[in-house]
Amino acid sequence: MATAKITVPARKTSEDITDVLKVSTKTFGCAILGTSPLILNRMSEKAKHQLLFPSGKKGAVEKATSLKHEPITEYRASAYRMKDPKAPMLLAILSTAFKGAIRSAALDMPGAKKAQIGRLTYIAGEHVGIYGVPKLLMSVVRSADMNRTPDIHTRAIIPQWGCWLEVTFVEPLIRMQAVANLLAAAGLTIGVGDWRPEKGAGNYGQFRIVNRDDATFIRILEDGGRVQQAEALKYPVCYDDESTELFSWFQDERAKRALKGVA
Repeated sequence: MATAKITVPARKTSEDITDVLKVSTKTFGCAILGTSPLILNRMSEKAKHQLLFPSGKKGAVEKATSLKHEPITEYRASAYRMKDPKAPMLLAILSTAFKGAIRSAALDMPGAKKAQIGRLTYIAGEHVGIYGVPKLLMSVVRSADMNRTPDIHTRAIIPQWGCWLEVTFVEPLIRMQAVANLLAAAGLTIGVGDWRPEKGAGNYGQFRIVNRDDATFIRILEDGGRVQQAEALKYPVCYDDESTELFSWFQDERAKRALKGVA
């Protein structure tokens, strides 16, 4: 009876291992011009403190003798600030806002996967400095509770804005043109900040890529730097008629309550 011959494969040596593709990173900068107003959405310190150490429900007397909102404080707290005191601008948003926009744009673009794009691209720095003069926006929002309770939120909105973005990507796993295409698509369909198209709530925070010498971009840089932004935070101007009406009513009501000894 014949015995089957068993062949044991030879052990591979280091010379037999297939070469691994060499990768590196490349960074390109681009001028970003807002095409719709940007609503800043940093969580205020008061909200963070409530999450960390809830104060509990207020009684009827406490509700009647205290203010639920302080619009000017909320307005100033809605913006991230540049940590570098020498930065040409004061206001900022998280750099992850733009990275998230690029990742989300990959969902609608053929040949791109959201998770893969997230691994292959990122934005330099923790914050991206924003040029543009902020205004005070007061608007009705719905809370995240079961009843979708309405509330009034005050935030900073920048009608005309721009920034300089530095995007780093892994080469040759993705090409610069592909990243630029995703960024351009993100500016149209995703956006950044509150009420952006991605959330289906509005068309705020949209943007496009422009040349560095674009006339509108240069004007925003010149007229919406650190000095102008600090002035706008110190002396707020309402964004629209609704904000003006709500803020005026609040000021009058607070004055009336002050006469009654209400904090």
